[in-house]
Amino acid sequence: MLKNLKLSNKFNLILVAIFVCTVLLSGLAFSTLLNYTTEREVVTRAALLLKTLLSVRQYTLLQIAPELNPRLETDRQFLPQTVPNYSAREVVEYLRADPDYKDFFYKEATLNPTNLRDKADEFETQIVEQFRSDRQLQELTGYRQFPGRNLFYIARPIAVTEQDCLRCHSIPEAAPASQIATYGRENGFGWQLNEIIGAQVISVPTTGLIDSARRSSMLFVGLLALMFAVALLIINLLLKRVIIHPLNRISRVANEVSMGNLEAEFTQESNDEIGKLAASFNRMKTSLLVAINILKQSN
Repeated sequence: MLKNLKLSNKFNLILVAIFVCTVLLSGLAFSTLLNYTTEREVVTRAALLLKTLLSVRQYTLLQIAPELNPRLETDRQFLPQTVPNYSAREVVEYLRADPDYKDFFYKEATLNPTNLRDKADEFETQIVEQFRSDRQLQELTGYRQFPGRNLFYIARPIAVTEQDCLRCHSIPEAAPASQIATYGRENGFGWQLNEIIGAQVISVPTTGLIDSARRSSMLFVGLLALMFAVALLIINLLLKRVIIHPLNRISRVANEVSMGNLEAEFTQESNDEIGKLAASFNRMKTSLLVAINILKQSN
């Protein structure tokens, strides 16, 4: 098949094959690199938010709770501001009021929480059980699908490490009266020291970043394709001007000479290989004329 094609067509086929392979490989490499960079950005964003919330928890534990704890015995309603989990989650809720951060979530998912809004769902329960079954496991990461969005999460175990925590979570009789009045006697009790009772789960959106990475990949492939198309056009113009047209002229003159037109000249327009070929044909034509003259003189 290739033997019957013109030189320009063969050349174009080779260039197109190189072009397709280059675009595919470059697009794949760029997409892989971009996906890795995007994933690292998501992880960094989630880790930064988690560290911020851990700082909020520490601030609440060390500075807010000591000031408000005495009121737990006198106030009729429990003061959730004394609970580090409450402070961290409220900070995130204020953050989520900004439309740019509406898909950021933080939850201290607990198997047996005092406040049922902290109750672990089925997915979070599986995470907590993994931490409970492997005490050496300190962090889990992954992706979680929600309708219309994809979230990346970082989860870390929550363990009862302070004896003071058991004041509110051991037995109802030991809990502050305001806690019982607000949340009742059914939930959040029976915790044990050093027991893993839940998991801190921070979730950040990936949809926007992934869409941006996908658009960047498409733009890169498009620009690369455009560059190759321009290069292919320029190479074709040069090929026709420098090689194809001179060869066609040489072929046409050679055909005229073969038909008896010995006045036709092979024009040498350059000193490159094509020009040298034209010069060689001129010398061959001259030798042919000499041979013809010798034959005529012999006769």
